[in-house]
Amino acid sequence: MQRFGRGFRFLSSASASQRVEWDPTVSLALKHATLILLEKCSTRDHFKQILAQIMRTNLIGQTFPMSRLILFSAITHPENLDMAVLLFRHHTPHPNLYIYNTMISALSLSLNQSFAFYNSLLSSCIYPDRSTFLFLLQASKFLSQVMQIHCHAIITGSFSYGYLQNTLMKMYLENEKMGLAYQVFQQMAAPDAVSFNIMIFGYAKKGHNIEALKFLHEMVGLGLKPDEFTMLGLLICCGRLGDAQLGKSVHAWIERRGLIKSSNLILNNALLDMYVKCKELRIAQSIFNVIVRKDTISWNTMIAGYAKVGNLEIAHNFFEDMPCRDLVSWNSIIAGYAQKGDCLMVQRLFENMVAENIWPDFVTIINLVSAAAEIGALHHGRWIHGWVVRMQMKIDAFLGSAFIDMYWKCGSIKRACMVFREVTEKDVTVWTTMITGFAFHGYGSKALELFYEMQEYVMPNQVTFVAVLTACSHSGFVSQGLRIFNSMKERYGIEPGVEHYGCLVDLLGRSGRFSEVKDVIEMMPMKPSRSIWGAVLSACRAYGNIEIAEIAGKELLKLEPEKEGGYVLLSNIYATSGRWKHSDKIREIMESRGVKKTAGCSSVVVDGIIHEFVAADKRHPRWIEIQSILFCLKSEMKLGTDFLLEYLQPWCSC
Repeated sequence: MQRFGRGFRFLSSASASQRVEWDPTVSLALKHATLILLEKCSTRDHFKQILAQIMRTNLIGQTFPMSRLILFSAITHPENLDMAVLLFRHHTPHPNLYIYNTMISALSLSLNQSFAFYNSLLSSCIYPDRSTFLFLLQASKFLSQVMQIHCHAIITGSFSYGYLQNTLMKMYLENEKMGLAYQVFQQMAAPDAVSFNIMIFGYAKKGHNIEALKFLHEMVGLGLKPDEFTMLGLLICCGRLGDAQLGKSVHAWIERRGLIKSSNLILNNALLDMYVKCKELRIAQSIFNVIVRKDTISWNTMIAGYAKVGNLEIAHNFFEDMPCRDLVSWNSIIAGYAQKGDCLMVQRLFENMVAENIWPDFVTIINLVSAAAEIGALHHGRWIHGWVVRMQMKIDAFLGSAFIDMYWKCGSIKRACMVFREVTEKDVTVWTTMITGFAFHGYGSKALELFYEMQEYVMPNQVTFVAVLTACSHSGFVSQGLRIFNSMKERYGIEPGVEHYGCLVDLLGRSGRFSEVKDVIEMMPMKPSRSIWGAVLSACRAYGNIEIAEIAGKELLKLEPEKEGGYVLLSNIYATSGRWKHSDKIREIMESRGVKKTAGCSSVVVDGIIHEFVAADKRHPRWIEIQSILFCLKSEMKLGTDFLLEYLQPWCSC
């Protein structure tokens, strides 16, 4: 860092011999009247007057007065930081470690400037201390910088300072470098409760729940007492594990020590979150009722909890009673209705949200799109897409893949292609979603073309191979599917999983190559899943292969004896081949085990409302109208058939 102004031009006419020499090694007391005034200063104009007075009395440039001026302008009143930088560069010929630390701390929000001052410190042959490294860590935004500071702390002998080690652990955990955090932890001479709390909370937050619990055992084993911060980490673990029993034990421990009070909002909210994630909503509500001053997090936790389990009535009541709703509140209730597939309510909530000047984010839009995709409501999906375009929201890879998924699920593969082409920065998810759409719509050739095209930009992942193998299976491209499967490990370095073997079995089964199906299942490195045996059974039904069907049926019933799918498929295969006794026997076994066949159901969306239909179900409020229309359609179909027979009769008699 370049520094200027080592020669000064003073405002005073006093000669150099008349300057007041201030030796900070002799006295650091604020005896000078001007410096005493500085301690009482509160405005920028007042500071400028004091600065002018310091210049007139020839104190400018001396180390201790400059340290007070820089501290005031950089830390005490940071709005004067620009003046602190000028004072340092032009009027501080011999800055000490304290002045450098002050500047690094003040500029911690500006990464480049903090490190520039640190480089200047090193070039001035000044040794950094633990405070220097702490201020630099505050300025660090990238992991590489944290690691460099870590190295410098070791080299300069400051690493043994506990607070610095704790800060390093915290930053490594935030960057998901659990190994480096653990390495620092192990190098601590005597980790205290704060160190353990950082590790427990950090590991729990990143989903390493078992490891977090091990830290607790080690902490207690060393005779350290857990506190409320330890409990926060444990509650996160319990919520992520879904372990209500352990969560209740932690809750009891907190209650016995009197840590939880109605005013302890952070701990109460952590308890709420834990019980909601464990689906213990009654206990969560009892805690919620006790909290005196609830914040938005308290309300949002309850809304999200009830919405996720489908109890939308209670969730909506909490939402309506909430004194001040934020974006998370709206997203939670919209997500609940989207999960249910209630497009009308989702749209109404969205319009109310915008009317209350709460601007939606990507999460809101994803919820709206998911609701449309869930029930195949193309009109609703197009309305959302139109709104996004009108509001000039950028359709990035995340949002683009959601729209592509919605359009092909709603049957509009053409619109899905349009969105796909409009997404400028396509990631692997966007490509994979489009390939999946082509696969399920039977466009195997287009799926393969896209699969090879994507490799010019991004490499396929495991999900991409599931999509492209599904496309080959649905379109009967056996040789292409085999070639792609065999290239997974050799060319792309991806080990085929059970889902890839399932696609391969389905591919071979649909083409009737049962000997190869048998070979694949025998050579698989893992046990076949129920979806694999289900695919084999479906292929056997299509080709009437009783021998393989019996093997697949038995294996499927071992994996899921409570599901009706395997029984029904095997029974139908026997019935198709005329083996009625075997078919009846399967039905009897099914009944003896208490397994009931779920009635087939079809649905249609009319004006945003889902209408479901089951065979011979007369419970629909408009059943009489439906029956009348069905009768008319049947009559028209009969007339059409009679006309066709009359038309074909002369040709058939020839």
